[in-house]
Amino acid sequence: MSPKVIVAILNYNTRNFLEKFLPSVWHTDYPNYEVLIIDNASTDDSLEYLRENHPDLPVVALPKNLGFAGGYNEGLKGIEGDYYVLLNSDVEVTPGWMNPVIQHMELDKQVAASMPKLLSYREGHLFEYAGASGGFIDRFGYPFCRGRVFDVCEKDESQYNSIREVFWASGAAMFIRRKVWEEMGGLDADYFAHMEEIDLCWRLKNRGYKITCVPDGRVYHLGGGTLTRENPRKTRLNFRNALITMVKNMSVAELAWKIPIKLVLDGVAGIRFFIGGQWSNTIAIIQAHFLFYAGLPYWIAKRKESRANLKPNKTGIYKGSIIWAYFIRRKKHFSQLETSITKR
Repeated sequence: MSPKVIVAILNYNTRNFLEKFLPSVWHTDYPNYEVLIIDNASTDDSLEYLRENHPDLPVVALPKNLGFAGGYNEGLKGIEGDYYVLLNSDVEVTPGWMNPVIQHMELDKQVAASMPKLLSYREGHLFEYAGASGGFIDRFGYPFCRGRVFDVCEKDESQYNSIREVFWASGAAMFIRRKVWEEMGGLDADYFAHMEEIDLCWRLKNRGYKITCVPDGRVYHLGGGTLTRENPRKTRLNFRNALITMVKNMSVAELAWKIPIKLVLDGVAGIRFFIGGQWSNTIAIIQAHFLFYAGLPYWIAKRKESRANLKPNKTGIYKGSIIWAYFIRRKKHFSQLETSITKR
């Protein structure tokens, strides 16, 4: 019998996405899956829509908005299955999106999490920002993707169609073994939203697990459904959570010199926002730093949990600075960075 897969869709005031994208999930050709809706205390008519149109669909209605991380943690408690799939409500899946990923994970038990290829829903020939064909980080913890570096999303010409070990899998469509999810305690709810899937994957890598991308699985992501990339709140969460992720997952020797450099690079980003007239994003970066400083003793305490049973797997780390490569050396495609990425 095929492993049981729970497709968990987190919803917050996105009734329109449920109506638009849920039908694609019903056409999944995998033989043993169930769909679960986790509602993060929506104030629109999402729950009413589900009751009227999908009365048999399991729904976990949370009493308050716990964010992406807390919502999934609470919503998946006690849910039985072999695999969970964290699927954004603004994702259209193809019929064959699930089979290749599950088959791959069944063949390699060291793969704790994986993802299909993410393409743009608006422009289907382009990779999608949130994950493209697998996530990577540079030595300072800045994320980028196979097919997306900063805001440059490449055209999908099957150039990244190989199954590959990566550093992180996108939270827009993340497959993860249930037992591993429970072992790690799920996502870190302190993040609320943004960077939490990178933190989870980094914690998994620190225990020696593999994270992969299986491009034979294919989904289309709209993106920006809750917060756009330019939203100051998202900027604040991204910059704060990036620093937290470094503190939780890097060695003390690395942190001693990487954190100061990261703070300077963040400052440069703030200046670029200011020059570009995005003053609210500059303020958001300053706020992110102060929030990080205020919580530093707490984040340091959480290192014990993140760095327990260390067997570091550094596959998928770019050995240089992605900022230097992109802005100074003008390397805007993943293929131009390939030779400097750590492999097994």
